[in-house]
Amino acid sequence: MSEIAANISVDSRDQELPSAMTVALVQLALACGGFGIGTGEFAIMGLLPNVAQTFSVTTPQAGYVISAYALGVVVGAPVIAVLAAKMARRTLLLTLMLIFAAGNISSAMAPTFESFTLLRFVSGLPHGAYFGVAALVAASMVPAHRRARAVGRVMLGLTVATLLGTPFTTFFGQSLDWQVAFFSVGVLGLLTVVLIWFYVPKDRVSAEAGFLRELGAFRRPQVWLTLGIAAVGYGGMFAMFSYIASTTTEVAMLPETAVPIMLVLFGVGMNAGNFIGSWLADKSLLGTIGGSLIYNIVVLTTFSLTAANPYLLGLSVFLVGCGFAAGPALQTRLMDVAADAQTLAAASNHSAFNIANAIGAWLGGLVIAGGYGFAATGYVGAALSFLGLFVFAASLRLERRDRSAQAV
Repeated sequence: MSEIAANISVDSRDQELPSAMTVALVQLALACGGFGIGTGEFAIMGLLPNVAQTFSVTTPQAGYVISAYALGVVVGAPVIAVLAAKMARRTLLLTLMLIFAAGNISSAMAPTFESFTLLRFVSGLPHGAYFGVAALVAASMVPAHRRARAVGRVMLGLTVATLLGTPFTTFFGQSLDWQVAFFSVGVLGLLTVVLIWFYVPKDRVSAEAGFLRELGAFRRPQVWLTLGIAAVGYGGMFAMFSYIASTTTEVAMLPETAVPIMLVLFGVGMNAGNFIGSWLADKSLLGTIGGSLIYNIVVLTTFSLTAANPYLLGLSVFLVGCGFAAGPALQTRLMDVAADAQTLAAASNHSAFNIANAIGAWLGGLVIAGGYGFAATGYVGAALSFLGLFVFAASLRLERRDRSAQAV
């Protein structure tokens, strides 16, 4: 196997770049892991009634396992990134996927609801760190002007999971047994381990690598501002998506059979956004982030205004899914602003998106409880994206100030 240097800036190109075939195989292996993680994260949402029946709890109580997984992501991403600072990235990826596979297979065999909830927390721990490290590995193997596209191909596994993995796993979980879904996800994790073992090159750990250097990421204001853009500005997508089933049946007055169609449209939109956004980010990183925030304000407002029309609802759901265009851009931006503490910053991006998920769903629920209706979640999302613009503006202002100071 060829070697690539780890724990160095992705802008450094001291080593010879690998062949196109090597890069493609690495991206395939890493995307497979993303597909498994995405499928495991979202499949539970369609299986909550089945889980509730098995463990004799209510469906809302069964929903705690979703929160447990999200908590695992938020906690695991920064903690693992810091503790594994001296570990080679290939070794870390293998370890993370083994934990993920074991957590999901064990989830399928959990004897009690309490143990199942704990195992979902464990399964969520590798999530953020995996995507962060995978993005760094993919970006380090291509020229600087193709980094965002490399990151986008890794994240393609996650977006394809929303389109194919989650619906199929949910279908078989409902038709056979919900445990089959988690066992299948565990098998995907083991498959990823095999692919990483054979295709991801070995890497060297920098002598300066360590947990103190990684913690240095949080001393950089631009890291916090970029994470803030993700946590605040992109909560709007989740505010809408969390209640899309009820919006479909109670606002557009469509039958329940139309809900999967809306989910597919959202998944198609995410894949389109990931593809277009990663291409745009390689052209203009900051322009893609700022432009996507403005885009989200427009499409989420349109969602609220047109939700009662079935055809326009479907179009709006697709367009909101396209808002995922900022995903590769934000991941790449964190690589730039984190300097020599990239692992922690990149991993924390997924903690920020899970915080966005929680904020969006919570604020959307408050608006619905206040009697404004399910369609009003779009207005909540537009407001969050508008607030995200202020965080983005603060980041731009700080960057310009730093450039001016360096020029003096």
